[in-house]
Amino acid sequence: MNGLSKQKQKYIQSLHIKKYRQQFGFFIVEGQKSLEELAKSDFDVKEVYLTERGSDLRITNAEISFCSEKDIEKVSSFRSNNYGIAIVACKPNEKPIIKNEWVLALDEIRDPGNLGTIIRIADWYGINKIICSENTVELYNPKVISSTMGSFSRVNCFYTNLKEYLPELDLPVYGAYLNGQNIHQLSFPESGVLLMGSESHGISAELEHIVSNKITIPAFGHAESLNAGIATAVILDNIRRP
Repeated sequence: MNGLSKQKQKYIQSLHIKKYRQQFGFFIVEGQKSLEELAKSDFDVKEVYLTERGSDLRITNAEISFCSEKDIEKVSSFRSNNYGIAIVACKPNEKPIIKNEWVLALDEIRDPGNLGTIIRIADWYGINKIICSENTVELYNPKVISSTMGSFSRVNCFYTNLKEYLPELDLPVYGAYLNGQNIHQLSFPESGVLLMGSESHGISAELEHIVSNKITIPAFGHAESLNAGIATAVILDNIRRP
């Protein structure tokens, strides 16, 4: 069992910071569930550092080393990580091919936990493409990756100018608003775009003109708003309902 050198520790710790992820082109994946899902994905995994608990993990073409839990925890963002951590190449920000399907568009989702949860929800409902505004939190933020619980390996996130890109899709855009049509009374088409804004600001005013249908989740109580992840789940459940 080889320990992590101080140089390697410093490198891995640097990948917790966005500018170094962008500089080096790598991000980190932590914990058993995420690493097991990573092993089944098409991501290019450079290095994996595992404790004895991860001795059965196999990732093609990756350099695998074994370390103590103490070494792993020194470089992990988790309070406790008794499994391992991987260094993975970031994918290029490539425009996806979208045909006859539902896609999710996110406008200014800034909270890493919210984005991670939304990716996980999208995966549950069979949405494998998410179009993110340029000021939405970065996919490769460690908190985003960990909160997806492995769903980052199946859902493609593309960052672009929503105002310019969404009209190119030639799909109806359903935007979540507080004063839209009741989703319980709507019949959704087989394909479209679900546009979600932030909990605090909603959908940007500059995108309102590209929204085909303003929709809302009816409230039965007195809460002012719903968390963006929860709202996304409720709407996708209605979209997927036969």
